[in-house]
Amino acid sequence: MSSASSPRAFRPAGPSPNNRWHSSKTLREKWLAHIEAAAYRPVLIIDEAQEMNSLVLSELRLLASADLDSRSILTIILAGDHRLAPRLEEPDLLPIASRIRSRLRLEALPPKQLQECLNHLLKAAGNPKLLTPSLIQTLCEHAAGNLRLLMNMANDLLAAACQQEREQIDEKLYFEVFALDPKPAKKP
Repeated sequence: MSSASSPRAFRPAGPSPNNRWHSSKTLREKWLAHIEAAAYRPVLIIDEAQEMNSLVLSELRLLASADLDSRSILTIILAGDHRLAPRLEEPDLLPIASRIRSRLRLEALPPKQLQECLNHLLKAAGNPKLLTPSLIQTLCEHAAGNLRLLMNMANDLLAAACQQEREQIDEKLYFEVFALDPKPAKKP
């Protein structure tokens, strides 16, 4: 039997899941060496954090600090929807919730603020007249206070306008793209 086919010959790349203490210790040592050598620190951004497994969140708490929690070696940003805050109140997650230094809860933006943002972006892009004022108002009223939804709707309109080679986007195109009663596809 060759050594290549023996179970001992196979070594997975990276830290071993069977020895979490050694793996986290090795990772922590690498982070500390990086912090000492660099002028910046590692940041981990987790989107949709409300979906994370509780055990993973607990592991993050352990990996983020050194010297018995007296030194933070990793900055973690948890981004999630309205379910994240109640999730962090669960008994298993209270240790990590108590370590959160600042919380920023974003609420729905008013249409006027969405309109100001859209006007700024149009101006910065070099074409402030691309969207008609009535279309900007319509988009901002239908975005439900969500900037991402506003940008996605504007992107869909821009793609349709490019296909039609339009110089300006108006409400007529809005109603074509976002028709409430789409025409059924013709059967062959």
